[in-house]
Amino acid sequence: MRYPLLLSTLLFVLQSPLTGQDRVTGALHATRSEVLAANGMVATSHPLATQIGLQILKDGGNAIDAAIAANAALGLMEPTGCGIGGDLFAIVWDAETQRVYGLNASGRSPLGMTLADLQAKGLNKIPALGPLPVSVPGAVDGWYSLHERFGSRPMPELLAPAIRYAEDGFPLTELIAWYMQQSITRYMDEGFPNIRETYIAQNGGTLPGEGDIYRNPYLANTYRRIAQGGRDAFYKGEIAATIAGFIQQQGGYLSEEDLAAHQSEWVEPVSVNYRGYDVWELPPNGQGIAALQMLAILEGFDFSGIDFGSAEHLHLFTEAKKLAFEDRARYYADMDFADVPVDWLISEEYAGQRREQLSDRASVYTAGQISAGETIYLTTADSAGNMVSLIQSNYRGMGSGMVPPGLGFMLQDRGELFSLTPGQANTYAPGKRPFHTIIPAFISQDGKPWVSFGVMGGDFQPQGHAQIVMNLIDFGMNLQEAGDAPRWDHTGGSSPTGAGPEEGQVRVESGIPYETIRGLMDRGHSVGFTRGSYGGYQAILRDPANGVYHGASESRKDGQAAGY
Repeated sequence: MRYPLLLSTLLFVLQSPLTGQDRVTGALHATRSEVLAANGMVATSHPLATQIGLQILKDGGNAIDAAIAANAALGLMEPTGCGIGGDLFAIVWDAETQRVYGLNASGRSPLGMTLADLQAKGLNKIPALGPLPVSVPGAVDGWYSLHERFGSRPMPELLAPAIRYAEDGFPLTELIAWYMQQSITRYMDEGFPNIRETYIAQNGGTLPGEGDIYRNPYLANTYRRIAQGGRDAFYKGEIAATIAGFIQQQGGYLSEEDLAAHQSEWVEPVSVNYRGYDVWELPPNGQGIAALQMLAILEGFDFSGIDFGSAEHLHLFTEAKKLAFEDRARYYADMDFADVPVDWLISEEYAGQRREQLSDRASVYTAGQISAGETIYLTTADSAGNMVSLIQSNYRGMGSGMVPPGLGFMLQDRGELFSLTPGQANTYAPGKRPFHTIIPAFISQDGKPWVSFGVMGGDFQPQGHAQIVMNLIDFGMNLQEAGDAPRWDHTGGSSPTGAGPEEGQVRVESGIPYETIRGLMDRGHSVGFTRGSYGGYQAILRDPANGVYHGASESRKDGQAAGY
């Protein structure tokens, strides 16, 4: 007789929205109020990293300084999401020039590894783990590129808090401890070298859990060398030799020459206007313009009479996603190697053509005809009005499993996202940047900054960006409500790696009512459930009337927004 009870419990969960319990104000799904401050704001996925960034602001640093310091801390405190073995992207609102700037700090594939080399190994895709997916880590050069153009405090000062915490230790938070327990065990089971020495031996021989003190003296030493020697201390000399030598010893191709040749690229952010607001993303090799394509399609529908979380809302959103992601699979790639028609893909004319293809039933689409894992996200703002939207990641949680000896970090596995099918936009080539999932976002209105935000989570990211924009603009939510609102995603379709197309599935959080689920099924959608796949959100909004900052942090993560 247990089954009726289980069924009734499941239906209760499906019908019950996320709730703030007995809060007397705000949306029922909101977990807490927005954070408000007049002088500066920092929002990251770890409270200690937030406090580090905030202290930098209080000590006279600007938003760029705070973002670098917080990111360095997160590389230590949330190694399951980021680190200096990975890449970085950022959008900066510069108060002096009153415009956005974009930084692509993603690394390139080894010059000594060819498509023929990979095909000779009998591979039909680049593996997720091991030496082959390792591309040049771009984060450190990203820090120095940001600092050279916009920073105000010395880099040793910005890295000092992370160095101190790496040496003295800090308590692991709930979610990060859980992910570390899962990840480190998996890498050890794979037999990868230097995992125990880096993450366990430095902590008394036991992998720390929630509330336990975690240290990484190897990383402290690496940070200290970078602070003293600048970006060249990482990309040239002993650290570079250690990285390259280790990867080649493991059967990979990354070389000292690859590291020495690396440089970030300043790029022009691109935007669409969504109901009077300019939504900014970076052009490929990232997937940011997928969010813009989705919004351009959805702007053609009047959501004033469509309820948030309704079947109509999720259906239209999902079909727009499918259309954008087919274009993502066919066209998005490193623009030094592929002619990506960005302007056409995000144009009103093309959005109108794609909108006409949208069905009232769940459908499988193809790319249009062209006529012309885990991550961290953080955002900062200062008293002068500068704002930074920054995202950084190793991909697939901690990365490739490749930990160079004595350096304290794991290298990314972004190269997995190349296609090995000849002739595609994202087909592997030496010295090429892979398709990237991590994307920062920004919203302005009438030429003034409004919201700096991001949502983590692989393929979910452009879907999450579009959901946040709609929550704020179409459904009138405040910044925290927009992040706490129940989410959904669509899996399937075609992939830039050459896979697909697949029909896929709409996956929903428990706050989506059963009425919506039934309505999606009636439209032909397959509906499922998952956990931990809906990213992690941080955001800062600047009130255009009085300059007050509103901060929000992801209730699904360990993070914090704080200001002064």
